[in-house]
Amino acid sequence: MLLKQFNDADKVQLVETLRPCLDIQRWIDEITAARPYASLDLLFSQAGTAAKPFTAAEISAAMAHHPRIGEQAAGTSTEAALSRKEQSAVDPANRNLTKALADGNRNYEEKFGQVFLIRAAGRTPQEILTALDGRLANTPEQEAPIIAAQLREIALLRLKGVMDT
Repeated sequence: MLLKQFNDADKVQLVETLRPCLDIQRWIDEITAARPYASLDLLFSQAGTAAKPFTAAEISAAMAHHPRIGEQAAGTSTEAALSRKEQSAVDPANRNLTKALADGNRNYEEKFGQVFLIRAAGRTPQEILTALDGRLANTPEQEAPIIAAQLREIALLRLKGVMDT
């Protein structure tokens, strides 16, 4: 999408564009309300700070859309397609990796009550596994801001993809 199209889009089109990036309505509303953007850099800057800080309820709702690392997102939605692309480096045929991620995911979910979230794009499977193992040592209070930061990183990456940058 071109910046001019983004600036000129109606509210419904913008929601359809932004929701797969991050399903937090306040984030979408703040980005939409700040239009028009003079540059992509200004749009991305706004996306990086909109709805800051996220509430616990917003994070919980947004997390419901994220599959486990190492599992392919099901469905034909834009969000599922983006997730599959982001996790493309995680080879499901690598049984050792798949088992290690499944074990780590299970341990993480038991400890924190939600899926492990990390920006997988641009990371090797070993980097993801190392991060997962390291974050298991966190307390819930330490983990909360990391999850929020990862949601923002993923949202910005997805928005940049939507804007063809």
